[in-house]
Amino acid sequence: MYTADVARLRAMYLDTMQRILCNSIYGDVCLFPESARGTYDPALRDEGRDVPAVGHTMIGMRRLQHLRECAEQVLRDGVPGDFIEAGVWRGGAAIMLRAVLAAYGADRLVWLADSFRGIPPPNPDKYPADAGMHFEHVTELAVPIDTVKANFAAYGLLDDRVRFVEGLFADTLADIPARQFALIRLDGDLYESTMDTLDALYPRLAPGGFAIVDDYGAYPACRAAVHDYRERHGIDEPIEWIDWTGVFWRRSRPG
Repeated sequence: MYTADVARLRAMYLDTMQRILCNSIYGDVCLFPESARGTYDPALRDEGRDVPAVGHTMIGMRRLQHLRECAEQVLRDGVPGDFIEAGVWRGGAAIMLRAVLAAYGADRLVWLADSFRGIPPPNPDKYPADAGMHFEHVTELAVPIDTVKANFAAYGLLDDRVRFVEGLFADTLADIPARQFALIRLDGDLYESTMDTLDALYPRLAPGGFAIVDDYGAYPACRAAVHDYRERHGIDEPIEWIDWTGVFWRRSRPG
């Protein structure tokens, strides 16, 4: 098969995966926001501003497209390391990462870190920025690990290249047996969760790797954690916007 044919088929596969993961194909109704509940709005789905009833990710087409592009870029550039998402919900973004590795025949791991019990309650005494951020009772955010595994299996992507890390970030991330990451995707909402993921994962992000933060625009607490961490460690690579809430930067040097 010609190289151009391989590239075309790879793109077709990954394009289709994006549409299925966001469920823009069948246009399932949204659970949130309340103003659009029970309807399907392609503009909301594109920007990840709704929570789909059936789709396997809520990050929307733009952030999912960007995630795919980052994964493809590090493969093209030979940046060493695995991929990891911290905060996975139904697993859609991590499924996209595994699909990219499958499409390119790349021998890397995808790590999924989550409590798989929803977002923990805030600890405002220790992290004042998290005051009032009570998501622990939002049952739609609590997706069991077996459900996420079943979602991977539905795409034929549940294999030994996919590793699950169950528990709170502070208790689990430091012990992940991966020397380097080429891409880290953080989706923890809270200041505490964002700081825990940066503390554990960023030192292992390879030069040329991508740091992606999902909740930077949506939640001031997440944004504050990103700025506090970057200032503490002298990180000056520019933060770039993906859409209304997602941001990223590319690590240019170790340290």
